[in-house]
This record gives sequence, C-alpha cells and structure tokens, in this order.
Amino acid sequence: MDLNTVALLLKVAELRSFTAAAASTGLTQSGLSRAIRRLEEQLGVKLLHRNTRSVSLTADGLLLRERCAPLLAGFEEVEQLLLDRRCEPSGTLRLSLPSAFGRIVILPLLGELTQRHPELVVDATMTDRLVDLTEEGFDAAVRIGPLSDVRLVARPLAPMHWVTVAAPAYLARHGVPQTLEDLARHNCLVVHNPYLGRRVDWQFVQHGRLVDLQVSGQMLFDVGDPLIDAALQGFGIVQVMDFVARQALADGRLIPVLEPFAGRCRELALVYPPSRQHSPRLKVFSDLLQERWPSAWS
Repeated sequence: MDLNTVALLLKVAELRSFTAAAASTGLTQSGLSRAIRRLEEQLGVKLLHRNTRSVSLTADGLLLRERCAPLLAGFEEVEQLLLDRRCEPSGTLRLSLPSAFGRIVILPLLGELTQRHPELVVDATMTDRLVDLTEEGFDAAVRIGPLSDVRLVARPLAPMHWVTVAAPAYLARHGVPQTLEDLARHNCLVVHNPYLGRRVDWQFVQHGRLVDLQVSGQMLFDVGDPLIDAALQGFGIVQVMDFVARQALADGRLIPVLEPFAGRCRELALVYPPSRQHSPRLKVFSDLLQERWPSAWS
C-alpha cells in the first residue's frame, strides 16, 4: 500500500472535494481520482462515498484514516527532525509568547538572534491565550505558571516576580497604603481573565504565608499590558511583572508600595513538543533566552 496515495485520500476527505484537494496537492483532478481508485482496487474495498456535492469516507475509509494518520504524522516528524539536524539554524521558528513578556523581553532577543543566523525566520504570536502547540503548529511557547500539559517538554527559566506600584501624583492625592487593608480605599486597576471568567487576584506575603487578595477599582482590562500605562498616568495602583515597571521605577515615574508584603512569584518555562527537542533553531533561541533572562532586566 502506497502511503503517499493514502495521504492524498486523507486530503480529499479533509477538504471533502476532489477539486480542492487537487489544487492543494498540485495534481490534476483526474489524476487524483485515478490514484485513489487504484488504492481501492488494491485493497478491495470502497474508501470514499462520492456524489455530485461532496465526498466522505466510508467505514473502511475511516478505519484506514484511524490507523494510517499516525504513521503519516510520524513520517512528517522524522522528515522535520532530519531537516532540523542541519548545523546552521534555518527555516521558520514559530513561537507563542505572553504579550508583555514577548514585547519587552523576547523582541530584543529576536533581533539579535536573526542577526546571528541570517537564514532563520521567527514567526512570533504574542498572545495571553493558551495555545495548543501541537494542534496549532508552534515549535515552542513561553508559559507562566505551573505546566499542566504533560505532553510537552519544559525548560525552566528563572521565575517571574511582581511589584505593586503607583505614580507619585496618585500617591500625593490619595496617600501611600501601609497595610493590605488600606487597598480597600484605593483605586486598584485589575485584569479580568476571560479564560478564567474572573478578576485576577493580587498576591502578597503576610505573616509568612502567601495571601490572595481581591482588589477593585474603576478600570478593568482583559490583558495586563494597559496597566502600566494607566499607572503612569496616575489613575491608580497596579500590580505588574517587575520587568514591565523596571524603567519607570528607575527614573521615578513610578514608586513601589507595600514592599514589606512583596512576594508574588510564578514559574516560567520554555515548553515545546518532544519532536522539537533536537531542533537547532529552537536550541539557539532557548540558549539565548536562558542566558539573558532575567539578568538583562533585573
């Protein structure tokens, strides 16, 4: 049985059309139809239901797809692995990155990476959505928090820390909070996580233990990126990742508050499917990220 013809059969079934499958594979419609008929004759079964509107797999076709699709995926994986063993990183590296971390931390590294390796192309998706690496075709992702997908390989990075900050103008108008209870009297700008369906709690260390604190204010965002801009304009207090506020803290545009209670910290890792483990283009990115984070932003 010719697996190339099986792949053509699955493409026809996926697109439910000989015309679309022929255009996708670069074959003629008649040539594609003849190849699948030869496969049916060889196996002695009918694999496709054909009518004037669409095509679909028969029961035997479904069985063939169930058994052969993993084999075809395995061949594609081996082919990619062999291509990836080339010494000089080349081709496209697809990354999924948390929005703020991607813009502030990863983007400068990508400039350096592509200068070092002119044949490398980086396709970076900056989103706080939890993507499915395998299903969506990503080579790797940076993940904040515990890793729940056991199918992925994780390369730990230095953990991420949060700071609670406000602009001097805001604190001059409303006072500086001294205790966690004081936050109830302040405008705390927060994020509503659409995937969790609730506001993201702030975290502090009180009496030696981590405390989740529900805060509220007059502004609510679906991502964390606008928090720092809102704080800089004096709208309220925010809790953000420390690298986001680093420059504004250094030049005095923001001031840390509640420092005795600081302590929010989460795991950070570069994750990727096992099939990408020996990819040269992923290795050079991973090594550079490991080297520069967090030293360049501390």
